[in-house]
Amino acid sequence: MAKGICAVQNESSCALRKGLGFVALTAAAVAGWLAFSGTDALSATVGEKAPAFTAATADGKTVSLADFAGKTVVLEWHNKECPFVVKHYESGNMQALQKELTAKDVVWLTVNSSADGKQGHETAEAALKTAADSAAVPTHILLDTDGTVGRAYDAKTTPHMYVIDKEGTLVYAGAIDDRASFKQEDIPGAKNYVREAVAALAEGKAVETASTKPYGCSVKY
Repeated sequence: MAKGICAVQNESSCALRKGLGFVALTAAAVAGWLAFSGTDALSATVGEKAPAFTAATADGKTVSLADFAGKTVVLEWHNKECPFVVKHYESGNMQALQKELTAKDVVWLTVNSSADGKQGHETAEAALKTAADSAAVPTHILLDTDGTVGRAYDAKTTPHMYVIDKEGTLVYAGAIDDRASFKQEDIPGAKNYVREAVAALAEGKAVETASTKPYGCSVKY
């Protein structure tokens, strides 16, 4: 979209627009990041049973964690307006990971805990449109408007990622990868903790990196 806009503008005005946009994006990203820095505590404890939950889905269903007993489950906290989420979706990185893991019978639950009136809040219809527009393929989109699921897991950021094994034990909690930035160019060289955790489970091995500090914008409870 940006290239199309620049095509009809002169170079100086386009450059100014890009510069101002970058400054605004940087400010938003830093503000979101600082909002959660300084805390690593998790209500959901790695190595213990993952907190049970029941939540409405964007397509009008109700699902519980218990519904997926015997399957590996990935939880992804989402806010489409967060620059860190934009990084992983505009690049196609998150969707590629969703496709890769769900093809291996992993359940992927995208959770929106933004409260009504807060940044990133979406109705069921809007959440489905967002997913369709970005070609996202989660198993379900959970609408956690009251923050019940988010608080049970002490989700701090968007994205904040969790992996639950087939026995219902939380085996990973933290960042999606080791590049805490909103720059798409950082993705190719990143170590993806979620992919590694799921791969370890598939091989019957312990998850080597079971907990990391999440990065992103604060969840808008």
